[in-house]
Amino acid sequence: MADPDEVRQESDRFSLRSSLLVPVPVERAYAVFTGALSDWWVREYTWSGPQALAGLGIEPRAGGMLYEIGPYGFRNDWGRVLTWDPPRRLVFTWQIGPDRVPVPDPARASEVEVLFHPEDAGSTRVDVEHRYFDRHGAAAEGYRQALTAGWHELLCRYLATAARAED
Repeated sequence: MADPDEVRQESDRFSLRSSLLVPVPVERAYAVFTGALSDWWVREYTWSGPQALAGLGIEPRAGGMLYEIGPYGFRNDWGRVLTWDPPRRLVFTWQIGPDRVPVPDPARASEVEVLFHPEDAGSTRVDVEHRYFDRHGAAAEGYRQALTAGWHELLCRYLATAARAED
């Protein structure tokens, strides 16, 4: 039987984690994260690019898709919702490869879990874990390192959007 500490260390090696305190109630934090993606996602991180991107979204259900709408209404799906549990938990596949090419097989995609914890004074702690980078093959470690900076920027923008939404 595998040693749980070894399993956790291996899991840690292929994941990244971030936490932030958002100054809005948990319901609002979840709603901004899932329903206002176009307001906080970095447009340069899309296939359409900043000028051609028409929208980003999450279909609000398990089995729903994460997608972008590009020029002429062209839709690119880039993830699938595994868990939709408002306002507590969201889990989705990350079906974008290290080379920015779609990964159609969810078994070869990494996974993102977002947890929303109510805190004092009507704020919310948001924990994000992007895990299973090893599924991306030989480029996994470089991809994890690149997305560490990427998630930092995304979450800073999410925090600012959620704070503005509360004003």
